[in-house]
Amino acid sequence: MNNQKILLVDDDPDILEFIEYNLQKEGFEVSTANNGLEAVKAAQTIQPDLILLDVMMPELDGVETCARIREIDSLKDTRVAFLTARGEDYSQIAGFEAGGDDYILKPVKPRVLVSRIKALLRRSAGTAKEVENQSGVKIDRDKYEVSKDGKRISLPRKEFELLALLMSKSGKVFTREVILSTVWGEEVIVGDRTIDVHIRKLREKLGNNFITTVKGVGYKFSA
Repeated sequence: MNNQKILLVDDDPDILEFIEYNLQKEGFEVSTANNGLEAVKAAQTIQPDLILLDVMMPELDGVETCARIREIDSLKDTRVAFLTARGEDYSQIAGFEAGGDDYILKPVKPRVLVSRIKALLRRSAGTAKEVENQSGVKIDRDKYEVSKDGKRISLPRKEFELLALLMSKSGKVFTREVILSTVWGEEVIVGDRTIDVHIRKLREKLGNNFITTVKGVGYKFSA
């Protein structure tokens, strides 16, 4: 047993049973919930290592559920992956903006799903725990906090990890490929638009002077 805990959330009992069986075969400790409200309560009790969410659910859909989970301090570092038949770009963008770490489309073969889950659990952004520079922006990975001139700024998970990456080496240009690989993972398929949306939101919260676009290459954080 690897003792890693997964919370599986879906309103289809057949899917729950099938995925639960395959994950338990791999040694995961699996708990289930039938809707978003149940998931939020269960996650606080179980403190899982990863939450696998359907998007279309009663009571609270997957995107809203993810957003609520990210507001809970004890769950901010919990990996969240969407497992859904909704493949539209806007659905995927909404999922990532809510703080999701991966977006897996149904149907998916059990071995592929297990591989994606293991990759998520292994992945680490690899940025410094605490960074502060002359810009007045400070980021603390241990406390999951960002502040500017002493005032705390609330960021969803992906915006936080993107900022942490850029600030880990101020002035260094990070290519889009490196950003995708580090923040979203190599197995996640997202486009340039997703990065641009997150950059725009960071600029709205921090100001336009900190993150510079290097045309055709990527982005850098300038103190």
